[in-house]
Amino acid sequence: MEHRRFDYNTIDDLKADIEKLGAALPISEDLSPLERSVKVGEKSAPNALGIHPMEGCDGTADGAPAELTFRRYDRFARGGAGLLWLEACAVTESGRANPRQLSIKESNLTEFKKLRENIMSAAEESIGEGHRPYTVLQLTHSGRYSRPYDGAPAITAVGENPYIDPYSNPNRKVITDEELDALKDDFVRAAKLAREAGFDAVDVKACHRYLNSELLSAFTRENSRYGGSFENRTRLLCDVIDRIRAEVDIDIAVRLNAYDAIPYPYGWGSDKDGKPDLTEPKRLMKILSQKGVKLVNISAGNPYYNPHIGRPCDIGPYVAPEHQIESAARILNIVREMKSAAPEITVMGTGLSWFREFGANIAAACVKEGWFDIAGFGRQGFAYPDFAKDITVGGGMRRGKCCIACTKCTELMRFHSTAGCVVRDSKVYVPIWREATNGATMMSDKIDIHI
Repeated sequence: MEHRRFDYNTIDDLKADIEKLGAALPISEDLSPLERSVKVGEKSAPNALGIHPMEGCDGTADGAPAELTFRRYDRFARGGAGLLWLEACAVTESGRANPRQLSIKESNLTEFKKLRENIMSAAEESIGEGHRPYTVLQLTHSGRYSRPYDGAPAITAVGENPYIDPYSNPNRKVITDEELDALKDDFVRAAKLAREAGFDAVDVKACHRYLNSELLSAFTRENSRYGGSFENRTRLLCDVIDRIRAEVDIDIAVRLNAYDAIPYPYGWGSDKDGKPDLTEPKRLMKILSQKGVKLVNISAGNPYYNPHIGRPCDIGPYVAPEHQIESAARILNIVREMKSAAPEITVMGTGLSWFREFGANIAAACVKEGWFDIAGFGRQGFAYPDFAKDITVGGGMRRGKCCIACTKCTELMRFHSTAGCVVRDSKVYVPIWREATNGATMMSDKIDIHI
């Protein structure tokens, strides 16, 4: 079946196409598995629902959270999710993806403390005393997608990648081994600050072809301690984890691409035809467990080159070569395989937002069957920050509040603007959209929102 607009009015309609496609995808009308608390290390999340790290690109020039940042996490906290995975936070100025990306440092630590405190107070005020979401701060170097200022060269792990080079900054500089050695200190420093700010965990980001992710696929990086062999390609990630574990009293998480969908030798978790080969990702998963990683958030694909692999959409400048159910089933089954490789790790799944309110039904079935422990929603959080509250105490998600997978939040980032939902949060983000696009008509103005 070809890519199509979401037009399922009942769970039986959706089940019919899942069966027609032969997709291995469970679905259940019992949402109770999502209401259970989930153990993460020595702590726990109060339910099995989480929000993925969704960048707003709205921090200050110094990297501190600003007004829209505080607003976003207040909405997430009041929405009732048991785990809040805070967005990418650069560990060094050169690694910022844009001039408004968050970047934790001594000079803005007070604002990060305030952000975390506001999350906790808003969550208790909305959900009730004792509701304390587990919080993860994602630490990153944006690598080939770094743009701390207009005209800055992107910092890549390899000299050439014919698949994704056309979709990234042509002004590129390959990072040296010595620079990678020094970067470990930056991750540790940021982890110490995150601990001081009160976060439960830090994520050493390794997804979507940002620096740590690209290093995992650096088969063609020659004469380097960070390229070629499996041990070399995983060196930065593993060394950073070891350093943080030894020097900082904080849980360690990893948001990990398990499958780039880019052919070997330019992709990770892929064979020479670009099909999934999880041999190395599963091997790494076991190593992460041995190193004391408590939480892994599995992702896939590249949002610039093949976005349908990790985030199926309905409409936008990119049309996927397959039905969205096929894309979602692939990533969810990859999550299941990665969980089976290290069942002792708490795993957060992805690929659910396109299913609208039925995403809760698929998530509940996956949690019940042990595919993953926490159901993560990304774009859905922008559009529908209180989805978790509706699932756990309201009987289920509401179609009229759901993300419509129109990609406008992502496109705002491509326009170098601040990101949010232009459909469901229109009072704030439609004016931002108009300004970013010089008054262009939103594609979402022309589509049926299925209220």
